[in-house]
Amino acid sequence: MRELMTHAIQVAGGIQLAIILANAPLPRKLQVRRHLAPLPRFVRQVFYVHWIYIVLTLGLFSALCLAFSAQMAGASFLGRFLSGYMALFWLLRLALQLTYYDREIRRANRWLDAAYVVALVLLVGIFGGAALWPVV
Repeated sequence: MRELMTHAIQVAGGIQLAIILANAPLPRKLQVRRHLAPLPRFVRQVFYVHWIYIVLTLGLFSALCLAFSAQMAGASFLGRFLSGYMALFWLLRLALQLTYYDREIRRANRWLDAAYVVALVLLVGIFGGAALWPVV
């Protein structure tokens, strides 16, 4: 069971890495520059800084999962805590995806949206499992 959960944490690291890579074409696809142009410069700067920090945070999450998968699976209290935090982080993101984001955009990108929802469910399940039922 320990090997299975450790492997699942590594898979979660890969999923998070894929989310990072998927963010690369998003600014162009979403026409971010055009949509932000009417906003004050400072608001645009805040938006870009927050986007970069989110990507960096996901990079840290991915690195933790790939480098410390046994600890994240419950071999340490810190790892279990981080898994719990990540489960809540991704659960909130799943809730926002399903309730807050524009339904028309989601419908127009049905397959990408579905793939993202599946990824979020997997992340919540993996991290939630590691936090609630750690294997030592």
